[in-house]
Amino acid sequence: MTVPTFALSVDSTLGTKLLPGVLSIVAGSVDVISFLGLGGLFAAHITGNLVVLAAHLVTGRPASLAAILSVPVFIVVLGLTRLAAAALEEARHCPLQPLLALQFVLLVSFLAVWVAAGSGFDPATPTGVVVGMLGVGAMAVQNALVRILIEAPATAVMTTDITTFMMDVGAMVFRRDPKGVAYARSRAGRTWPAIVGFTLGCSLGALLEAVIGPWSLALPISFAFLALGLSVKSGV
Repeated sequence: MTVPTFALSVDSTLGTKLLPGVLSIVAGSVDVISFLGLGGLFAAHITGNLVVLAAHLVTGRPASLAAILSVPVFIVVLGLTRLAAAALEEARHCPLQPLLALQFVLLVSFLAVWVAAGSGFDPATPTGVVVGMLGVGAMAVQNALVRILIEAPATAVMTTDITTFMMDVGAMVFRRDPKGVAYARSRAGRTWPAIVGFTLGCSLGALLEAVIGPWSLALPISFAFLALGLSVKSGV
């Protein structure tokens, strides 16, 4: 039996065109809010956690349990998300809406547990670690679904996106073959919304975290709900 493929092109409908930018706002805001409020933990930028963890280990400084757990938790959730997507595809259901719904639930749980911990919240406590892992799990789901279901640039890895964008800008300036220039222009057009969205998410997330603390997670939750609505509107 042939399993249907549900990967979506960002050029197919308005909803799927907007999804990468919307999800980038989610990733940028979650990453900066977790960094500021959870003792330097990156929920979306696992590379950052690896760097911090390696620096702590080499210098002999104690690393937080959340930083230690973030990488294996991210990997495990990626694997489970892929399995869930495969099972849904086998059952001939598009996994996009269920996975976006899962991310939304994880983000709501992220906020709920953090707020329930009260004003004396300490990210080093077991509750603090659970809070951090809910954020990491939500971002792992997003990274997986973008990779396997949306033909779009990464929504949480700006090093890759900015490099790709600048190489495409260079190709548009210096290449002479029309096909190569057209391809570079098309890919740059798909990449810049993710860069702008992530930057906007970081800026707004940092501002809100400084003012209202964990309630700033209402921002990425709202955009995660918008992403879910866009997938419903697109009929996928």
